Amino acid sequence: MKFFRSYGSSGKSRSSYQSIDMSNIDVITPNLKIRHSGVTSTIFGLYPIQRKIGQRLVVFGYFLPKNIASIGISSLLACWRRPISQKNRIWHARRHNEMLLGIVMRDVLRMPLKLVFTTSKQRKNSKWGEFLTSRMDAVIATSEKSAYSTNCPNTIIMHGVDTERFYPTNNKKEARRKIQMPENAKLIGCFGRIRKLKGTDLFVDCMINLLPHHPEWIALIVGRTTLKHCRFKKNIQKRIYEAGLEKRILFINEQYLIDSWYRALDIFVSPSLSEGFGLTPLEAMASGVPVVASDVGAFTELLDPENTKAGIIFPPGDLHEMEKAILYFMKSESIISDTGNRGRERAVKHFSIEKEALKIGEVYDAL
Repeated sequence: MKFFRSYGSSGKSRSSYQSIDMSNIDVITPNLKIRHSGVTSTIFGLYPIQRKIGQRLVVFGYFLPKNIASIGISSLLACWRRPISQKNRIWHARRHNEMLLGIVMRDVLRMPLKLVFTTSKQRKNSKWGEFLTSRMDAVIATSEKSAYSTNCPNTIIMHGVDTERFYPTNNKKEARRKIQMPENAKLIGCFGRIRKLKGTDLFVDCMINLLPHHPEWIALIVGRTTLKHCRFKKNIQKRIYEAGLEKRILFINEQYLIDSWYRALDIFVSPSLSEGFGLTPLEAMASGVPVVASDVGAFTELLDPENTKAGIIFPPGDLHEMEKAILYFMKSESIISDTGNRGRERAVKHFSIEKEALKIGEVYDAL
């Protein structure tokens, strides 16, 4: 089974776990995927906020940051006993294998657990997925589209962003110097994994068309390329070299301090062909950067282009509409500034990660 394959000898050693009194733990958040993903980012982002507001939780899994209280398999034996709060302990899953393990613990091993599942999936579930979801005590959907895709009763809680980490700068020149970019350049960015589904090639094609007419602009593509997608990246790089733009369309490896890169941008583009939720536009909004995004995931709900006008939405894969939206911002610094301010205001008001954590806590309390 996939779950057991995730736990090899290369994982986090038993000795590296903190000594945790499980009687004081009300919530266990499993993270049963080796590779870092958007779900992983959500777990890591929420953890310190949930602890800060008094939610007593730990993360079960391997390959976790040292600042996260984590437990190994042996600690799960404590789940036969209730915590000192005398509540049913919460098992908060975000993946199918995590739901399955929770079901086994509750229904087979008879541990007094309540199972919560967060879904961002926007396609209709498989029969297996529907079965697992139907066994949950509570389901959280991250958008209206996700809520519609599941037949189970659910609560909509959209993802939030750490608005204290992602914030605007009043000094773009200094922000560009920090990431070693020309201080007088204009920067447009596309962040995330390098792959077809993320629309990386569409962004590059758009830049090949636009940059020759806008010499002050540099395009940054920041993210990781897995082995499976190396050929895809090489084909894109070949097109860039053939266009003579290798010094103006730059590939940057995945960055730990990604907030600094957002602050240096003038425009952010998310050209994905498919998303579950998609956090990058929200991180850009919180950083005061105008967003051009495809109509996938929760992007339209985040940007609210008809009312708030925190950015522009275009049909997925539509190169012409993407170019038109980017040009709208390129031609006016005041539009860039005004749109960025509206995005920041909307992120703080509606999508702070503190609000997300509090709403999740309400779901826990109801169980």
